[in-house]
Amino acid sequence: MPNIPYGRQHISEDDIKAVTEVLKSDFLTQGPAVPAFEKAVAHHCQAEHAVAVNSATSALHLACLALGVSKGDRVWTTPITFVATANCVRYCGADVDFIDIEPNTFNISAGQLETKLKQAKIENRLPKAVIVVHMCGQPCEMAGINALSNQYGFHVIEDASHAIGSEYQGLPTGNCRYSDITVFSFHPVKIITTGEGGVATTNNPELAARMRLLRSHGVTRDPAEMQGEPTGGWYYEQIELGFNYRMTDIQAALGSSQLKQLSGFIHKRHTIAEQYTELLKGLPVELPWTHPDTYSSFHLYVIRLKTDKIKNPHPTVFQNLRDNGIGVNLHYMPVYLQPYYRNLGFAEGYCPQAEQYSATAISLPMYPDLDAVSQQHVADALHKAID
Repeated sequence: MPNIPYGRQHISEDDIKAVTEVLKSDFLTQGPAVPAFEKAVAHHCQAEHAVAVNSATSALHLACLALGVSKGDRVWTTPITFVATANCVRYCGADVDFIDIEPNTFNISAGQLETKLKQAKIENRLPKAVIVVHMCGQPCEMAGINALSNQYGFHVIEDASHAIGSEYQGLPTGNCRYSDITVFSFHPVKIITTGEGGVATTNNPELAARMRLLRSHGVTRDPAEMQGEPTGGWYYEQIELGFNYRMTDIQAALGSSQLKQLSGFIHKRHTIAEQYTELLKGLPVELPWTHPDTYSSFHLYVIRLKTDKIKNPHPTVFQNLRDNGIGVNLHYMPVYLQPYYRNLGFAEGYCPQAEQYSATAISLPMYPDLDAVSQQHVADALHKAID
């Protein structure tokens, strides 16, 4: 029986060489590879600044802190995301709330957002920030969300953990034209990897400087930022309560090498998506839909079962695929139905579209090295699981 995971990194000989060169150098961390990677990411995204950290979760936390999110504030996000998107708000002591999704893109609904903003303004409970998530690698309706942010006065963070290499209105995700900060993930199952790691991009130099300060214990060696006079070359000051969120040179070297392969990875993902679409035609499933303003990175290929037209329920189809060596997954259960968030007062029925999505969605294997034989096996197994 084959073992086909839902995601897998691709590591080339050039990647191995880049990491080996760092291992043989004088720096394993806090050396030249990190700023070089940051410069490369910023250039790719057409952003002014990029701040590399040890995970996208750390980047989201720093983004919230840099924007001043704190106790008493409210931040809204989508329920269809990994828990880290909401958790970063709680790390800051703020309250988190959720906006339902669009059923065709699985992204946060701009219409639902506007409706909730109108009511929140009446109640004087507007959010400090909204974190949008580019689900599966397809960007949200950023122009409309930006217009709402200007009207109602909230910050926008793009959680683009799935979406490096994607585009919105012909421009690369991460350019921050419609947001304050964009966050990318480089976990091994993502589009490119640094092993673990993340980057935040921004066009605001003050936000970039604050994130850089907070990622390294809140410590500075810049005399202009110090309260006292330096007394020697060893001197530094901790001016804020920061964190050890730094990325290593080993990770950054891998990231720079992977970034050079990004366009090839995206092309392969689109080819795989097109093949899935052909293989699955005629099945009682909804296939991915792409908004005409976007170019998806296809981090995930998510189908939705038409449960009213098939014999087996969603859990049975899912388990049958797993039993046949297909590493399917569910991205995601609504965050607010996790026990931690239930204990904050959330319950079933809060975001109906999100709940209907999670009751029908299955992520099929998607990674650059997925070959045609494996795709055919996935399609055959899905046929059998449904029947």
